[in-house]
Amino acid sequence: DFHWAFYLLPSPLWSVTIKTVVFPGESSNTYVEMVPQKPLNLRAFTLCMRVATELTGRREIILFAYRTRDFDELNVWRELDGRLSFYLSGEGVIFKVPELGPLETHLCFTWDSGSGAATLFMDGRRSSTKIYKKGHAVRSGGKVILGQDPDSFLGGFDASQSFVGEICDVNMWDSVLSDSTIRDMSSMSSVPSGNVFDWESTELKVNGNVEVVNREL
Repeated sequence: DFHWAFYLLPSPLWSVTIKTVVFPGESSNTYVEMVPQKPLNLRAFTLCMRVATELTGRREIILFAYRTRDFDELNVWRELDGRLSFYLSGEGVIFKVPELGPLETHLCFTWDSGSGAATLFMDGRRSSTKIYKKGHAVRSGGKVILGQDPDSFLGGFDASQSFVGEICDVNMWDSVLSDSTIRDMSSMSSVPSGNVFDWESTELKVNGNVEVVNREL
């Protein structure tokens, strides 16, 4: 005799929904302001995000901008030649890594004032350490935005530097996380919450042509 066997696949017990910010095109007025949980008075940090962009060629792309009234305190860039960098009130530290593209990439930048150690993680893989701005401190009292590079306080935007694509999971800590924690985050086997910015709860203030959409992980 022939017997049919039916197997019920277990349904997932949980699913996680995450908000994603989509910048559909170049703009000089589109940005998202992130409201921090605590002042950005930092002598160390870990800043992580997930990024996807179809922008190619020789073009600067701003990934994260924190500006006080008179200074760019912390800006993260994709440089003209595709390298990734961050700048603390002056000359930056630059990492030669594979170029960002339309497939989502998990990025983390770490810095410690005491040693000056600066590193970049791309999809959990760690760059070589660079020594940068030893003894420096990031000052509080500014604004954090995604999508634009402010040359003045929430102004002076340049469309040719604007971000086009998708950014999500922007988290920031006032300490340097361990390599293993960052690896786990990149594979989503653990998702710790940032204590300066926690993407799950951080208030987003949207300006211009930008969409905040939800997706399931």
